[in-house]
Amino acid sequence: MQTVFTKQRIFWAILLFGTALVITLALSLSQGAVPLSVAELWQAILHQGDPIKQTIIWDLRLPRITAAIIVGAALGMSGALLQGMLRNSLADPFILGISAGAGLVVILMIVWQIFPIAIPFAAWLGAILTSAVVILLGRAGSGISIERLILGGVAVSSLLGSIQSTLLLLAEDGKIQIALSWLVGSLNGRGWKEISTAGPYIIIALLGGCLLARSVNVLALGDDLAVGLGVSLTRSRLLIGGVATLLAAGAVSISGLIGFVGLVVPHGVRMIVGTDHRFVLPLSALAGAWLLTFADLLSRLGSVELPVGSVTALLGSPLFIWLLYRRSAGVSKL
Repeated sequence: MQTVFTKQRIFWAILLFGTALVITLALSLSQGAVPLSVAELWQAILHQGDPIKQTIIWDLRLPRITAAIIVGAALGMSGALLQGMLRNSLADPFILGISAGAGLVVILMIVWQIFPIAIPFAAWLGAILTSAVVILLGRAGSGISIERLILGGVAVSSLLGSIQSTLLLLAEDGKIQIALSWLVGSLNGRGWKEISTAGPYIIIALLGGCLLARSVNVLALGDDLAVGLGVSLTRSRLLIGGVATLLAAGAVSISGLIGFVGLVVPHGVRMIVGTDHRFVLPLSALAGAWLLTFADLLSRLGSVELPVGSVTALLGSPLFIWLLYRRSAGVSKL
């Protein structure tokens, strides 16, 4: 009976997030500075009708929405992997400083005008180094203290943020605006070039993350039981952490620093389908794709376009405060 109930919840979760993504996708394509009717939208997709509207769809809105889907999926699964590996629902690539490490490398490459195709891989290296530093700061005895880990992530993020600000002050005027769009998290102006550069890294990492679901489930049982089942804790954590950082770094290389997606999405998915990561990981990718597409839609509905990173912060900050309140009040163990 429990299995049937779980399958029903998974089915409804897939239907809910899938339908929401399709509806948001349609609204994102049709709404903006130049609203399009259903007929105009369909003609533009088929390369018919007004050439200007075809340009709006194929060169502006469609690559931007594709970037939102890819980045949202990457951040959603990255957060789910980190939370499962650390057995803590407050873990997130933005909070742990991973995104800041990747962002610093991207800013360096923009300022120094290094070959852009190397940005995703370089961002991954920056994220890996930052992760290693944060984990060292979070060590307490023979284990890892979640509180120290989060505080270490905040400290490292602040340090890297100050370095980024210094680089911007020393940069040429023409590069400052480009770098700022990464710092605040934006999808404005993202095209097929950015997607083709970082997209393959992210897609491979998404597939790899789904294959690690069993390892994450075993680690969630506790270190002693995982060792008893013959699992190598070091190897499993290195694989899971490496994939999570690759996802976060790939997302940063496209959109910049976007926070709270990796925190909010996995928590919401677990509330719906439970803690089995065979379902949590792919559903977190799907829900993350929807959330960032929805946030991007909200960011450009007003007279002034907002950075999508600001919108996700407005959506995610209240939930983060609530999670911290539950943790301090002892309502549940996170």
